[in-house]
Amino acid sequence: MMFWKKAGLRTLAAGAALAVGISLVPAAKAQNVEWSMATPWAGGHWIDLGAKRFAELVGQMTDGRVKINVFPAGTLGSALKVTETVQSGVAEVGHNWPAYDWGIDRTGVIFGGWSGGLTPEEYMLWLYNAGGAELWKQWRQEVSNVVVVPCGILETEIFMHSHKPVRTLEDYKGMKVRTSGAWAEIATELGASTVVMAGSEVFPALERKVVDGIEWGGPGINMSAGFHKIAKYIVTPGVHQPSGAHECMFNKDAWAKLSDKDKGLIELAGKLTTYETFIGYGKDDIEGYKFLTSQGGNEFVQLDPSFIAAAKDASFKWAEKQSASNAWFKKAYEHQRAFQKDIANWSKFRLPIGITQQ
Repeated sequence: MMFWKKAGLRTLAAGAALAVGISLVPAAKAQNVEWSMATPWAGGHWIDLGAKRFAELVGQMTDGRVKINVFPAGTLGSALKVTETVQSGVAEVGHNWPAYDWGIDRTGVIFGGWSGGLTPEEYMLWLYNAGGAELWKQWRQEVSNVVVVPCGILETEIFMHSHKPVRTLEDYKGMKVRTSGAWAEIATELGASTVVMAGSEVFPALERKVVDGIEWGGPGINMSAGFHKIAKYIVTPGVHQPSGAHECMFNKDAWAKLSDKDKGLIELAGKLTTYETFIGYGKDDIEGYKFLTSQGGNEFVQLDPSFIAAAKDASFKWAEKQSASNAWFKKAYEHQRAFQKDIANWSKFRLPIGITQQ
């Protein structure tokens, strides 16, 4: 998916580069590199709009000095172990959701998105106005020994495509659901049993009723995945994942080979990709929701306010527990919570979305 013509991109990139003090004139001694990017994605939405678009922008903005070839899940390593693939140098670059590193450090859910976290707009502000991006980079360098550039904002997800309607906690209890990240544990506190699986396994698991329900993405990506064809009920809102973010990570030795100029341009490419994913997923979700609600084969179900309140309560209790034993989790969580308190004032002077259409 393309949102800017090349001419417009170069104009924007030039202006942005000047603003941050980066020259777009190629460095005489800059080293040309061709790298491989590992991803957790089998194909489609996230690999095309996120990973491939980032690679394209890096190539354009560095005038071809940095070329990144994107590979689907499993080609260069395990789909859920992109960080290890990049650390080892099997791939110089990775496109990842940081919460997939759940088993190594649960701090990843604060940056990747979780049930107590931020909306898409709030993520943009936290990352680039409130220091969230710099904190993310510090965490990855210290814990994972990789260089990270935030490179994607995710949509608010559909709570579940399900074989049964879910409105209350009583409905949810005893269900077997596919999920990931923090919700894999928080959901069990609410009575469900959870299964974490790679993206390529989600559709067949739901189709064969290995699981009762799944969460994956927003209306746009879920429509393209076809979940509505195999499960009658679509449950909203996505209290488990108000939004999230992707990271583009680099092997530290590979990163060191770049000029400072190209490093700066890659950082800028990450920001541009973050913006493009923000508006791109939003566009897809508007179209996807319109399609899903017009087909007639599904029933949309709204979670009861009591369920939403219980989920929020369980989420913050879970986070406080993690903070007690993980210094980096505590640091990132408290940083994000402080921002949430600041932005809570928005409701006092901003109109809710859609109110002008009522």
